[in-house]
Amino acid sequence: MLDVPERFSVALVPQVIPRALLAAIESFIGVFDRVTTRPAWQEAMTANGPAIARRRRAEVCFFSAWDFHLPPESPDRFQLIECNDNGSGMMFAAIINRLYYELSGLGERFAPEAPPTVAAFGQRVLGMIRREVPALCVGRSLDLVLILDDAESLGEGKFRDEHLLLCRLCRSAGWRAETGSPAETTWERGQLLCRGERVAFVINRSTDFLWEADAFSALRSAYAEGCVVVEPNPFTYATRSDKRLLEPLSRPISDVELGIRPDERALLSAHVPETRLLRAENVDELSSQKEQWFFKPCHGFASHGILTAAQVGRTRLRRLVNKGVPYVAQRRAPKARVDGSGSGPLWTDLRVWAYRGERVVLSRPGIP
Repeated sequence: MLDVPERFSVALVPQVIPRALLAAIESFIGVFDRVTTRPAWQEAMTANGPAIARRRRAEVCFFSAWDFHLPPESPDRFQLIECNDNGSGMMFAAIINRLYYELSGLGERFAPEAPPTVAAFGQRVLGMIRREVPALCVGRSLDLVLILDDAESLGEGKFRDEHLLLCRLCRSAGWRAETGSPAETTWERGQLLCRGERVAFVINRSTDFLWEADAFSALRSAYAEGCVVVEPNPFTYATRSDKRLLEPLSRPISDVELGIRPDERALLSAHVPETRLLRAENVDELSSQKEQWFFKPCHGFASHGILTAAQVGRTRLRRLVNKGVPYVAQRRAPKARVDGSGSGPLWTDLRVWAYRGERVVLSRPGIP
């Protein structure tokens, strides 16, 4: 991890998550997975979307992350703020967790769950990739594992070093791996190439979630032909992490049509803050109650575009609707605060990376 002081901060304070609370969160993620992988849900969520998002895919992203707020007085009433099928920081979190565990002496004072060693975590990531791309293990290891991101992020982004960690990890398994941008890919003779080399697997870190830019034309062609595995992709985005999905997850709008059972509805409504898609007919109501809501762009990432109550009014919300900029209003959810050891209090979220229903790693990002 290079340039840590400029790009990250690590508060040297343990964040203790009770086992019972973690088990409840894991159960919730299991319900989320079950609901969002049902054909009824997937068909409904992609029906009115672009054609590229309607093509059903079997792959499951190995770095999906769920972001939770833990109310200070009642953390068992945790609230899912969003699911990120493109969750940055997984490798960094695993390294930080293990190093802190080893250097802090936590294991000597009480008995927390020991984070896996860096080597063991790397083997787990490789195991998840092998499950998703078995072709890498049966004769296609000479094809390229491509970590894809835009050129600016590859050159200056704060997670560019995590991309390089993934490259080195894949190379340790005997696979060829490189980073590259969409503009460096081509579609030739039924093959996806990056700088002239055939690609077998794309680890997609781009935030152009629906691949609308011209630079994605080669990837769109390869994806349409089904000749390359891509994680995440427009189908997983449209069925798991588009923020518009938080509305039917949080509220019983069409549970029967979506196949959501009563027990699932009870859990979802308890742990997903009420969310509403911004529409012409609810602008007046939401603007009059704006102190109760955060306004988020449906296709936003890394907190870009979030509007607080002080930043919005009826005119601005109506302008967003008229311009066709999709936003959701999400009811405010309290979150925990911890002592940052001299740096002042930190407001903290809980990020849980999980894969096929099993927790992979935890992280507590803090905001001063």
